[in-house]
Amino acid sequence: MKRLIFPLLLAATCVSQPMQAQLQTGENVAVTNTDAGKVRGYIHNGIFTYKGIPYAEAKRFEAPQKPKPWSNVRSSMTYGPVAPLMDPTTTVMDESEFVFNHNWGYTSEDCMRINVWTPGINDGKKRPVLFWIHGGGFTAGSSQELPSYDGENLAKKGDVVVVSINHRLNILGYLDLSAYGDKYKQSANLSVLDMKAALEWVKTNISNFGGDPNNVTIFGQSGGGAKVNTLMAMPSAKGLFHKAINQSGSFRAAMLDKKTTQAIGAEVLKELNIAADKVDDVQNVPFQTLSDAGKKALKTIADKMKAEGKPVIGFGLSWGPSVDGEVLPYQLFSNEAFELSKNTPLLIGTTKNEFAVFRGSVPTNSTEVQVLEAVKKTYGDNADAYIAAAKKAFPEDTKPSAVLDIDVMFRPGAVVQAKQKSSLAGGAPVYMFMFTWQSPVMDGKYKAVHCMEIPFVFNNIARCEEMTGGGKEAYVLADKISQSWINFAKTGNPNHAGLPKWEPYTAEKGTTMFFDNKCNIRYHHDEELLKVVAPQ
Repeated sequence: MKRLIFPLLLAATCVSQPMQAQLQTGENVAVTNTDAGKVRGYIHNGIFTYKGIPYAEAKRFEAPQKPKPWSNVRSSMTYGPVAPLMDPTTTVMDESEFVFNHNWGYTSEDCMRINVWTPGINDGKKRPVLFWIHGGGFTAGSSQELPSYDGENLAKKGDVVVVSINHRLNILGYLDLSAYGDKYKQSANLSVLDMKAALEWVKTNISNFGGDPNNVTIFGQSGGGAKVNTLMAMPSAKGLFHKAINQSGSFRAAMLDKKTTQAIGAEVLKELNIAADKVDDVQNVPFQTLSDAGKKALKTIADKMKAEGKPVIGFGLSWGPSVDGEVLPYQLFSNEAFELSKNTPLLIGTTKNEFAVFRGSVPTNSTEVQVLEAVKKTYGDNADAYIAAAKKAFPEDTKPSAVLDIDVMFRPGAVVQAKQKSSLAGGAPVYMFMFTWQSPVMDGKYKAVHCMEIPFVFNNIARCEEMTGGGKEAYVLADKISQSWINFAKTGNPNHAGLPKWEPYTAEKGTTMFFDNKCNIRYHHDEELLKVVAPQ
């Protein structure tokens, strides 16, 4: 009899556990209201999940409007379309694609969609809302592009609501046609208006998803961090969010002015042979044709600016937010912009290595002499000073080549922003971090690369083993980092018992939390290095 009972019990266990633990779906499962109609999602591991809900709609180059209502319950179980890309992905680098493991999605200009993960709906609870804005600069990316963006684990761990969005990008989000009538008066910053529309959707609807519309934290990485900065400088977005987190996103401070963006707009129409009185024809141009015309126009205007001795931002003109006098009246790092976000707590930081690991300038086993020669190519007579400052900033690095893998692209802007914001009298606190944990993947080649901290923020180590390696140390650190983000969303303070005391950043102390296998606080650790790499 015992022989028979045990297999039966084992079989019953195997059958019942997936039913109670994993996935619940059905016509009447996870149904809740929005102001446009009812939506149906699914429940996975106790988290109510909704994907691809329309939060707005718009004609090409026109401002976002509320989506048309629907009468039936809308199935919202899969990600919606992503914004068309100017350079569609047709080939990938095998190794790095394995590490990042992109989901490119499918494209449509009707791409304004929102995703929600929540522990409960219609339960009267007011959970903090974490509003994720994807990276990819201002021209690419989506809410589902990386597996680390999945909000289930963060929502479950913190009893918070996680939201992410798709929105218009590149020429569709930033072509300035304001010179051609009121229909297009806000076209230079439509992408930013899309984000605002999504925040307005949250304000109106998130209580139906168990969230608190009066406790919203915007957070993003890389281009998403830059979008966080942009929203902080947007007067009409004030009050739609209450805290902000910028991960590797302070690389762009100067925005183009209206004169330049209108010149780009005129050049695009010229490339398309569209007369000013026929401007509406631009709404019907095939996207690839439009995109190609945009690339040519950007180059033409950049060449003119260079010829006139005017500065061209970064590597050349590109699509992105601009100072239009209305949607964005101030430069991002202006006193007016900082005053606008004075009472918004900010968590800001970068990774130790970012894009520097892709330089590939010298092999990792290079000698001091070989490294010095490589550094001279960039810093000339300051090469010795650079190496000395790099070693002082990161004394734990033992290989000579490690000095070449330190990020000097994203960190300087983050420090400038932290100093300026923290200096506002009576302003909300700023907390600075640096993610220094070194991934073991591919013999440690990728180090603390750009995007490496995101799986830790979302507590998604298992989903991102290709990037993190999935080892025990990664899980331990993810627990600490995700708890800091959760606590910051709840209270504006990222401290918790698993970390050393994390003081707010000030220009005087330069407090930075180092996230590694052993987390620690350092003060102005790279002050000398930043002076060496600053533009002369």
